Amino acid sequence: MRCDSQFVFADEFISYKFKDDHPFNQLRVTMTKDLLEKEKALREDQIIAPRMASEDDLKLFHSSAYVEAVKRASEGLLSEEQGFEYGIGTEDTPMFEGMHDASSLLVGSTLSAIDAVIQGKTKHALNLGGGLHHGFERKASGFCVYNDGAVGIKYIRKHTDYKVLYVDTDAHHGDGVQWAFYDDPNVCTFSIHETGRYLFPGTGNVNERGLKKGYGYSFNLPIDAFTEDESFLEVYEYAFNEIVEYFQPDIIITQNGADAHYLDPLTHLCSTMKIYERIPMIAHELAHKYCDGKWVALGGGGYDIWRVVPRAWSQLWKVMSTGEPFSGPLPADWVSHWQKSSPVDLPSQWEDGEHSYKPIPRKAEITEKNNKVLTSCMQFIHNQKKYNSSI
Repeated sequence: MRCDSQFVFADEFISYKFKDDHPFNQLRVTMTKDLLEKEKALREDQIIAPRMASEDDLKLFHSSAYVEAVKRASEGLLSEEQGFEYGIGTEDTPMFEGMHDASSLLVGSTLSAIDAVIQGKTKHALNLGGGLHHGFERKASGFCVYNDGAVGIKYIRKHTDYKVLYVDTDAHHGDGVQWAFYDDPNVCTFSIHETGRYLFPGTGNVNERGLKKGYGYSFNLPIDAFTEDESFLEVYEYAFNEIVEYFQPDIIITQNGADAHYLDPLTHLCSTMKIYERIPMIAHELAHKYCDGKWVALGGGGYDIWRVVPRAWSQLWKVMSTGEPFSGPLPADWVSHWQKSSPVDLPSQWEDGEHSYKPIPRKAEITEKNNKVLTSCMQFIHNQKKYNSSI
């Protein structure tokens, strides 16, 4: 029987763990799955077990020397000095035992989601264990060892002639994926993120538009710190519609970091759960309009694992599988179960309450700045339209 959405999951996702007090914590994926099951929104037949990425898979994007370095680090055989050459053993991305296998599983999970879609088994597939968008060809960065999104897109291009649109709504710029395809006209990348003036990795400027044949296929919306829901959604929805019409993709890959929320401890944006209801709805609508529904969604950032990420990612699955978000109270048994472990009070509703954070005095100024950034971001497409209409 055809299943229109599939959910990739393995208990072993939790093995991607740097150390106990590290902000990247895959318990959030387990909590999300449990929330969906307690809402009776995730069926057993929708869950698919991931495969492990092979070394050949990893080397679609990563260098052989880097893969070997990760393997050695996994076994405690890489010195600190050797590790720094590859971005391994830093404060952000420490070495840990079994790192290669744990990271390969996350890549394999994304490949499993992609296979389900490109083989026609499903229209949509979700891998919350993925979205590690900061990994580079030969270097770890920003909590990311292997870049599953970049490997996944290389895999799609190897096995199909699909044009791929990659859309990244993490608060941090999707740098690793952008640079991987910066000169490729068959892969278009679009990232909306907090401006790099204040936040890692410091890239993602409007003028990063691609190189050589890839020029005109990289788009960035670096929004101002303290941006709220209305401005975020206004510029994002406009840009996404313009880009997808311009590029005409065959498949959409979305990276769904949940760290633009006002409670996130690592970022400075002021969104609420409203954006996590709307973001997947836009992707859903455009995937069906332009790509016959072909949509693969990945996880990403999100560091308030108790109050924010499970709700945001559950909304992603709910929209992906039904077209509509959750509303109203959270399941009481989910709240009571996880409250025992949580260091903070858990929310009782899917939505955030009104006036849940202090008013932002610069709201009008921030909105105006973001609209100017949008104009700059879209300038290339608007110029193309003018040129095409004149010939």
